[in-house]
Amino acid sequence: MSEEIKNIVILGGGSAGWLTAGTLAAKHRQTSKKPYAITLIESPEVKIIGVGEGTWPTMRGTLKTMGINESAFIRECDVSFKQGAKFVKWITGAEDDFYYHPLELPNGYFDTNMAQSWCNGARESSFSSTVSAQEALCEAAIAPKMITSPEYAAIANYAYHIDAGKFAQFLKRHCIENLGVNYISDHVTHVNSDEKTGDITALTTKQNGDVEGDLFVDCSGAKSLLIGQHYQVPLTSKKDVLFIDNAIAVQAPYATPDVEIPPYTLSTAQKSGWIWDIGLPTRRGIGHVFSSQHCSVEEAKQTLIQYLEETGVSKIDELRFNHIDFNPGIREQFWVNNCVAVGMSAGFLEPLEASALVMVELAAAAISEQLPASKMAMPILAKQFNEKFHYNWDRIVDFLKLHYLASQRTDSQFWRDNQQESSIPDSLKALMILWQHRTPSEFDFKQKREVFSAASYQYVLYGMQQLPQTLHSTLSAKEKQLAKQCMDDTKRQTAQYTQALPTHRALLKTLQNHSFQAI
Repeated sequence: MSEEIKNIVILGGGSAGWLTAGTLAAKHRQTSKKPYAITLIESPEVKIIGVGEGTWPTMRGTLKTMGINESAFIRECDVSFKQGAKFVKWITGAEDDFYYHPLELPNGYFDTNMAQSWCNGARESSFSSTVSAQEALCEAAIAPKMITSPEYAAIANYAYHIDAGKFAQFLKRHCIENLGVNYISDHVTHVNSDEKTGDITALTTKQNGDVEGDLFVDCSGAKSLLIGQHYQVPLTSKKDVLFIDNAIAVQAPYATPDVEIPPYTLSTAQKSGWIWDIGLPTRRGIGHVFSSQHCSVEEAKQTLIQYLEETGVSKIDELRFNHIDFNPGIREQFWVNNCVAVGMSAGFLEPLEASALVMVELAAAAISEQLPASKMAMPILAKQFNEKFHYNWDRIVDFLKLHYLASQRTDSQFWRDNQQESSIPDSLKALMILWQHRTPSEFDFKQKREVFSAASYQYVLYGMQQLPQTLHSTLSAKEKQLAKQCMDDTKRQTAQYTQALPTHRALLKTLQNHSFQAI
């Protein structure tokens, strides 16, 4: 059990595999006295699913740490900027109902209770526009920075929309050429393990024989060849809470080449699910995610076609529709023996808040930061990892369910079923009771760095007009004054940013021939 960890083998490419490889390689090439050998095995026939194309702001730090040039990344991966999510028809289903979940924390978030101040106030404008300039920037299709800004620096906080296929290929080149990751394109035919310990010793491939390793990372997607098939760790279905289990995706051209690009993810609620609409520089990525319990595949496709027609897409019969059937669920364990699952092999839920890639980032960072020097420490690390990531996944389930629970829609069985008490996790029920009398707080959660902060819950609850019935406490005169100052700051920032920053498409056009300031 004192064997050193020297060789790390990652099974599977795609965003999960290459982000994990790049995160591990970038850190341990620089900090380890004896750098680990990192090998990634990728089947030449596996296609990238690419459901959803959104990231979180954390991706900026991940790419920066990997040594990636932001301007090159944007050009080569057909990237646009994301400043939040706009939810349309989620409140009542009315044509004009919408709210935003911006990527910025409310102004004054750590100094005073802006949510309580808004709930007690006149509420002349939406919660998000009262505490952040980003709703205004999104509505005006304005970029979050200027061409003179340094790489990865934000004037308004931002993430990315990406072409998932191009992103995986970009990461692959960078990891191989710049980070020294060993690459094998081959099929794995057998998993070899030690009879005494149960540890995986090698993966047998068709063309390259046995690939030995000390730690194996399962990034093999929904097939979950190592954690699921080899170690027989079951997937705990979440379909009783989150009903959506299918998606129909399509790539559609813009009506005109110069149409403005929304700097946000658009989510439009439907009778049996919702439709995402993501604008990239050259095309739109659109998809209908839906519940097969409430809607047939053909009905879902017709709903998507109607949306395409209504949003100006022509020649729809020439588009290719990709149908994906998935089981929303989470592995009972993510780390078993010397094998850890990352990405879809660990779990997959509907892409409502772009949580898939951030879970890859969090897992890769946790493995990288806590990588054991020997197998003796592996069981301890596995226990910690499993506990932490079960908590993270459970919080994602709660937060996604909140979007349905907070809705006032009752126009279809899908929305009515989402209100059934039996479909609501106990942890979310408890929070909703607390929030009847006060606003969401960081003290409501266990971890210092939550996947979704209390601010995210505030944006959703108050965007959907789910105000507290009564507020148990009041703000002091000093807190009220500070809250007013923060609201005034938001107004000034909104005016300043909308005047000074370029439009989203204008910045993306400039980036085709120019670059941000290198760090």
